[in-house]
Amino acid sequence: MSEQLQYIEHTENWVKQVIMKYNLCPFARQEVERASIRYVVIEEHKAKAVLQALLAECALLDEKPAVETTLVILPRGFEGFYAYLDLVDLADEALFDQGYEGKYQLASFHPDYCFDGEAQDDAANYTNRSPYPTLHIIREASMEKALANYSNPESIPERNIAFARRKGSDFFVKLLAECHKSVP
Repeated sequence: MSEQLQYIEHTENWVKQVIMKYNLCPFARQEVERASIRYVVIEEHKAKAVLQALLAECALLDEKPAVETTLVILPRGFEGFYAYLDLVDLADEALFDQGYEGKYQLASFHPDYCFDGEAQDDAANYTNRSPYPTLHIIREASMEKALANYSNPESIPERNIAFARRKGSDFFVKLLAECHKSVP
């Protein structure tokens, strides 16, 4: 199996075995079952090249409404969390500059994700930890529709943080390690 296919497999495992299984995103199951999630690996390690690829992915989403969302996997160059956060800021600016504000938004995931003001070892950080640095392109109209049909959507982050802290960091370390294994 090629490296790119492994990155995709590991990320898809994470979506199914962590995000969907533990309902961290209550909207993921429907998209997994519809096979409407696109997984893309960007091997570039320079921010400018990543931003170009990200904008190309937005253009693809414009052309293919059957693709609900894209997970952009960045296996190289953004292993450091702060370099990754700088990229996220640049990506948000690029979406704004290209007129995508209100159409797409980004969610960010990283193996070392740490919420501002939280300790690195706080289990709550695992709600945004992934096998690889990942930018999630979300269609805002779809998100608004999903949230309108979900009772008390503002409780999702708090519920996830409480769940993560109840389960503990060791639980999530094992889960993420399992995502790196090939599923037969």
